[in-house]
Amino acid sequence: MITNEKLRAVIFDLDNTLYDYDDAHAVASRAMADYAGRALGLEADAFARLYKEAEAEVRRRCGGNCAALHNRLLRCQALLEGLGKPVGHAPRMAKAYWDALLDAMRPYPGAVEALAKLREMGLAVGVGTNMTADYQFEKLERIGAMPCVDFIVTSEEVTAEKPDRRFFDACAEKAGCAPGACAFVGDSLAGDVRGALDAGMRAVWFCHKQDPSKAIPGAMLARELMELPGLLAGL
Repeated sequence: MITNEKLRAVIFDLDNTLYDYDDAHAVASRAMADYAGRALGLEADAFARLYKEAEAEVRRRCGGNCAALHNRLLRCQALLEGLGKPVGHAPRMAKAYWDALLDAMRPYPGAVEALAKLREMGLAVGVGTNMTADYQFEKLERIGAMPCVDFIVTSEEVTAEKPDRRFFDACAEKAGCAPGACAFVGDSLAGDVRGALDAGMRAVWFCHKQDPSKAIPGAMLARELMELPGLLAGL
């Protein structure tokens, strides 16, 4: 990892880093299952099993890690095709999911404030996230973070997901500096932290829900987002 360059940019993962994805996803999954129950007569357990099978089928069709794996519409399409049900339900099921998730989203304490403070410190602030761009933009709007974001990288535009080196290279390119002048903040050890370190970036593990003893050597740790301005000051 390059450590002798002055820090110029901080890049954040989005899901489970700037907001609680797990809680919002649970609400959204129930909304989608409720739709399947009303429209298709599927019990919640049966829907959960079939949806998991559909997710695996989409992964098989895509042939690798890419943003399409996260596309709820494709998953619902595969589920309906497998059941021999009208595929016209697919966009409605996906909409039920996204409407519920966006309504349930709440930023983590200090998320927007930390981004704003880092920009006040003269650092560029970016978001580097897997998934398709449309809903990631909408999520940032919903949690009030968009005014603090200078650039966004999604796996959809890179056609590669974290920890692929191409993803992190795209982040550094948009930041306008070398990887060693970037810090990447995220909750995933394998995707965010290891990927950033392997790409020559500084890495901060946002370990708010996890055991900090599992940290990867070379990574900084933060349990609260408002720790970041102090942690990164002077780098």
